[in-house]
Amino acid sequence: MNIIQENSFKFQTAIEHFREELRSMRSGRAHAGLVENTKVECYGTQSILQQVANISVPDARSIVIQPWDKSIIKDIEKALQNSNLSLSVVNEGNIIRVPIPSLTEERRLELVRLIKEKAEQSRIVIRNIREDVWKNIKDQKTAGKITEDAMFLLQKELQKEIDQYNESIKEIVGLKEKEVMTI
Repeated sequence: MNIIQENSFKFQTAIEHFREELRSMRSGRAHAGLVENTKVECYGTQSILQQVANISVPDARSIVIQPWDKSIIKDIEKALQNSNLSLSVVNEGNIIRVPIPSLTEERRLELVRLIKEKAEQSRIVIRNIREDVWKNIKDQKTAGKITEDAMFLLQKELQKEIDQYNESIKEIVGLKEKEVMTI
């Protein structure tokens, strides 16, 4: 059991990474997660937007970004325009306003497809971790550290854990899909 518990953080990290990827996907409603991890080239280095500016969402259709240092407003504007979000950016001098237009039905369906692709990538990561853990269990059996019965018990426990993580992915996909398809 210890082998599985020792590696559970890898599974949890994969799930959290999947959640973060989905947070940055556009869903028709404005939220800070769309832009907060945008990389901004300023002060001669790369920083993420949330480290150099205040991000707020005054309504469901816009994001307002107020840099802490007004001299980097052009850098932030450039970073947002070069991001893959395909959003227009309005520089109002002291703040940047990012209007979020409504998604078309075609774009919503494309986003659902992308969500499912990312989910499958996460499942692949989970499977790869499972294979590493299983290899570790078999190595311990070969080394005589565990019995064959314990190995098969660990295999069942491992599969139970994998099923739970796959169910989590399925639930996350369902929620994000519902969010994207809601007009």
